[in-house]
Amino acid sequence: MSSMHRREFLGFTTTALAATALAGCMPRGVSGASASPEGGTLNAEAYHSSRKYLDSRFGRIAYIERGTGEAALFLHGFPLNSFQWRGAIERLSPYRRCVAPDFMGLGFTEVAEGQSYSPDEQVKMLIELMDRLSIKTADVIANDSGGAIAQLLVTRHPERVRTLLLTNCDVESECPPPAVLPVIELARTGEYVDAWLAPWLADKALARSDKGIGAMCFSNPANPTDEAIEYYFGPLVRTPRGKAQAHAYTLALEANSLAGIGPELQKCKVPTRIIWGTGDTIFSQSSADYLDQTFGASRGVRRIPGAKLFFPEEYPDVIAEEARKLWGIG
Repeated sequence: MSSMHRREFLGFTTTALAATALAGCMPRGVSGASASPEGGTLNAEAYHSSRKYLDSRFGRIAYIERGTGEAALFLHGFPLNSFQWRGAIERLSPYRRCVAPDFMGLGFTEVAEGQSYSPDEQVKMLIELMDRLSIKTADVIANDSGGAIAQLLVTRHPERVRTLLLTNCDVESECPPPAVLPVIELARTGEYVDAWLAPWLADKALARSDKGIGAMCFSNPANPTDEAIEYYFGPLVRTPRGKAQAHAYTLALEANSLAGIGPELQKCKVPTRIIWGTGDTIFSQSSADYLDQTFGASRGVRRIPGAKLFFPEEYPDVIAEEARKLWGIG
């Protein structure tokens, strides 16, 4: 950490990230969108009862599985977990075997002692998960830091990815985005969970406010819901192991895991569709165009007016609509 005092630094951190928030209202004019992730979707109790664990060399990987047939793999953002995709899974499980893991360091995955949390290792974990679940290839849907891991997965193991649906996420020039750098500094000193996540878990109205994850990453002021806040932050805040894992995941974001990936994306033949929320101030709007222009088999960009970073949770109908089109069943 720099020479500034801890109190000054924490104040700077809050200001820096709060400044990225738009005092938004609900995005309007989105065809087929549903702004309520709870309507007709898996609630926390049902999701919890569906959770499975896979014992692996990486630890106990938490995931849920719903539906049958060809697989779809859902990769969540930071600091969330696979519960982010509950609405999309509910809508797409009639068409795919939907598998949604918690990354190492987030959610309910229990990471093995000494295991690296780097994006490279996350990709290896996904390959082992797919192998153990007899998934030869999958349609991949990703958001935020999960999008960086998806790009590594599709370039290193293109034979394992049938299609790729990317929402607002890291790109080579924003990996990590500037807004995450203060969070990484807090994780370096072991303060991130107690300074940020714990207050949000204790005061859910704060979490939804312009000083919380709500205004930063969600468009609907009612989001994230109480049960979502509990499901996301509870496992990271309430145990020493959860805190340590959350800090380790955050520190693993510091290195640019996508450096030099451009030529590989250009060679990629996997059909790729990009959906981008225009209200996101964490990732640049130009990053959607970069992905469209760089991926060798891009199917174009759809922009969602006013939607922020975690819009896939708020607009599962949009995700389901675009996924089905990309899969050729729309």
